[in-house]
Amino acid sequence: MERALRVAVVGSGPSGMYAADALTSQDDIEVSVDVIDKLPSPFGLVRYGVAPDHVSIRSVRDTLDKVLDKPGVRFLGNVDVGTDVTLGQLRTFYDAIILTYGASRDRALGIPGEDLAGSIAATDFVNWYTGHPDMAPDAFTGFLRETTSVAVIGVGNVAVDVTRVLSKTPGEIDWTDMPQHVLEALASSSVTDVHIVGRRGPAQATWTTKELRELGELEQTQVIVAEGGDVGDPASQAAAADKAVARNIAVVADWESRSDDERPRRIHLHFRCRPVEIIGDTRVEGLVVERTELDEQGGAQGTGDTHAIAVDAVIRSVGYRGMALEGVPFDERRNVIPNVDGRVVSNDVPVPGLYVAGWIKRGPTGIIGTNKKDAVQTVACLLEDAASPAFFTALHPDEASVDAALGDAVVDAEGWRRIDQAERSLGAERGRDRTTLWSRDDLLSAARG
Repeated sequence: MERALRVAVVGSGPSGMYAADALTSQDDIEVSVDVIDKLPSPFGLVRYGVAPDHVSIRSVRDTLDKVLDKPGVRFLGNVDVGTDVTLGQLRTFYDAIILTYGASRDRALGIPGEDLAGSIAATDFVNWYTGHPDMAPDAFTGFLRETTSVAVIGVGNVAVDVTRVLSKTPGEIDWTDMPQHVLEALASSSVTDVHIVGRRGPAQATWTTKELRELGELEQTQVIVAEGGDVGDPASQAAAADKAVARNIAVVADWESRSDDERPRRIHLHFRCRPVEIIGDTRVEGLVVERTELDEQGGAQGTGDTHAIAVDAVIRSVGYRGMALEGVPFDERRNVIPNVDGRVVSNDVPVPGLYVAGWIKRGPTGIIGTNKKDAVQTVACLLEDAASPAFFTALHPDEASVDAALGDAVVDAEGWRRIDQAERSLGAERGRDRTTLWSRDDLLSAARG
């Protein structure tokens, strides 16, 4: 073909940026890529999911940012596909579309009392403390001021992040790029006890050892293994053959051997406890859990033995789920877009020109780096398909037609650079590297200079 292949990547998180990089790092087919995101700022969960005190992980965004400087790559932020423009409209501008919009909704526990005041989703709390534009600044101010004891349901890295943020003193976190209102709310928090609740044992927890150890390094918080920390069952012994699992078991065993050191804040680990009910009249007053035992495969089986944990708030951290996009096949059971190696399929038949990568492709699994291999696989399939001249199907295959359709609300890469500089300047005023702008109005104002 005489023109470049036109590709839209919907979502600017790691999988989207890695896809754009892979498309423009090969020489077989000339490609131009538009990375579209509903937010004015790029990088998805790297910006709005990774805890702000994990600077080394958040620094991945500096690597992703370089992709926006590559010839043939454009950023089109503040564009909500499905609202500002339909997928059908996009298909007239692009030969192929890669959907990488992730899995941003929380999974429900499905137990009585889940809707009581004081029962919240970890996704909302994380969005708030990272400065997501969709979260009001006072969303959790009252929650933190009125709560002393919190149950965090789940034993993954997000649960650990939430627990660590709740348990740190102001001096341990005020250097981060959290919005100022978040730092002030955390500084006035009344939370003294956080109960991490997992239905299986230490050997089955999905947290990484590095993040787990950080809980034991907090200045004013001690870690207490409240129940279920033993690993003598066959499933746990078999799992311990994995070195990473063995390290996690060792960390928990070390905590279990320690005595009360009288620090004023506490993290309580409850293993082999399955939540069965959140109790309270109008707001959370406790969490009822059922003790479990593990079968030979490591599955949790209820024993019928229940007890209550005294808490006045519950944070659900049992996973993310993807959402359907109008006009795209969707697997309601797995909450992903059905695909084969990244090619979207409908009734097992590939949908021409439609691809998927990241969590919306495979579910919320893996680390940030997992998305690179995943995106490369999808791009390889796309380029293989694009070897046919019939693949070039865009009715309006140029940047000007896209820009005209989207109007003046778009935030481009230069707009993002101005947001970035505004955040760095705001941070410098407070002795920090950066302070995140959370308001969409402020983001757009900064983007437009």
